[in-house]
Amino acid sequence: MNIDILSPEQSETLLGILNATKKAVVIGHKSPDGDALGSCLSWARYLRVVYNVEATVVVPDQYPDFLKWLPESETIVRYDKHKDEVQNLLDTVDTIFCLDLNQASRVQELEAPLVASKAQKVLIDHHLYPDMDTVLTVSHPEMSSTCELVFRIIWQLGGFEQMDKKWADQVYCGMMTDTGGFTFNSTRPEIFFIISQILTKGIDKDKIYRNVYNNYSVWAVRLRGYIMAQKLNYYEDLNASYFAISKMDMEEYHYVKGDAEGLVNVPLTIKGLKLSISLREDNVLENTVWVSLRSVDDFPANEVAAQFFNGGGHLNAAGGHLNCSLDEACQIARQAIKAWADRLRS
Repeated sequence: MNIDILSPEQSETLLGILNATKKAVVIGHKSPDGDALGSCLSWARYLRVVYNVEATVVVPDQYPDFLKWLPESETIVRYDKHKDEVQNLLDTVDTIFCLDLNQASRVQELEAPLVASKAQKVLIDHHLYPDMDTVLTVSHPEMSSTCELVFRIIWQLGGFEQMDKKWADQVYCGMMTDTGGFTFNSTRPEIFFIISQILTKGIDKDKIYRNVYNNYSVWAVRLRGYIMAQKLNYYEDLNASYFAISKMDMEEYHYVKGDAEGLVNVPLTIKGLKLSISLREDNVLENTVWVSLRSVDDFPANEVAAQFFNGGGHLNAAGGHLNCSLDEACQIARQAIKAWADRLRS
């Protein structure tokens, strides 16, 4: 099966960059998820193993506790904790690889130093509308994840045989989390060919699943039960739902980052549901609400995200944010559901 993803010109350009790079930074987006961490860590490992590059993974802020098992996650440098160190890296590296982000704004506080850096920049991503000043952009929104892109690139460039189980763990985790355990955006046969190759590295895919999805504190489980029992707003006639998590909820249930991960998928287990919207009040920033949307079949969660929540994403998995109170965000969610009533009923 041919899974090559780079054009001949892109392949030549990337090989030139890799052979010339001695020191690199690999950057993922703010609030990094499994695909951001998996792609950054696996790409950095590839740079070190195959090209002997001094590669450092940098993320803007904290990532979920349930991803701290990832091999080499202890080497990640957080910008919010080590600004001077990151600034020095950006001032001294040859190349900055930006993975799983389509615009510099997705690193938020890190945007200004990233843009100001004189290092050449390479973008590898699967989100729509890439917009960065780079020497090379590899953008494929049709891919399941950035980790799938990383695998395809390394496979095409002949590096797969040199990769080990740690690398395979990182790639598989990113592909798994960005497809909800291969339940959406994962119907292409190439994905399962890739998984079959990853399995040759000796990964325990069931343990990876448990590490990600069965690794919550008792408080996180209680929070999730409370939200589903007390906060779920279900529109039976419109096949849609939304719920809102407040600062008070998070305080009461000792919330830590990642405790609500994947919760937006739970309402989709309701028979006939087409759209699930999650609203989460930021527990630090005022008037900031984070939005996640999930859908099934051909209902466009990404279009709803763009129209109502300043966001976007993929057909069945999208996100956004609102600069308003949680009550106002709930009103907007209701407006969004009603605006799409015809499609939701059909």
